[in-house]
Amino acid sequence: MVYVGVDEQAAADRGINLVQLVQDVRNHIHQLVPESDSYAAVALAPINAEGTDLEVVRSALGDPTCADPVIEPMVPLPTPASGSTIDHQRVGVLIDLSRREVFLDGDLLNLTHREFELLNYLVENGTRTVGRLELLDNLWDDAEEVPSERTIDVHVRRLRSKLGRLANTVRTVRGQGYRFYDHPEVVVWAAPEYSI
Repeated sequence: MVYVGVDEQAAADRGINLVQLVQDVRNHIHQLVPESDSYAAVALAPINAEGTDLEVVRSALGDPTCADPVIEPMVPLPTPASGSTIDHQRVGVLIDLSRREVFLDGDLLNLTHREFELLNYLVENGTRTVGRLELLDNLWDDAEEVPSERTIDVHVRRLRSKLGRLANTVRTVRGQGYRFYDHPEVVVWAAPEYSI
């Protein structure tokens, strides 16, 4: 396990995008050891968190060797309704699984329940292609009438339109179904106890 403590504002002041930084570290490791696998988690700590950047990251990610974990694992994201401001620069997509929210460039997307469930299912199964029948069985199992496979296509089309310039993270695999693809500007965020 490798922890990297980086102050988000200090990085931004130097023109460093944290998502790109994570991707660069993963790519460097893959260049050194091509057969390696890696997993990256980004922990965002409260503004007034005490300790060094590295201590804050270790605590936020629930490192059992961390002396005094005092940081709550999940930090609420600012929304216009809370009186906080949102940075509207191009920052990509943030998928917050535990809060069931998706942001595009800092703006909260208005996803329907089914659209979020569809995205969540594809993210959780991101290592493989998911067929339409599987999606129907898992996402519409409580429906009074089982919809057709084309229902999935409609929901995917609507989801993609809401994801805007990053719509290609939800891709069609011809004749098989749909798949979620990693993108440097897409961050999947979850509390430590919420594993994917």
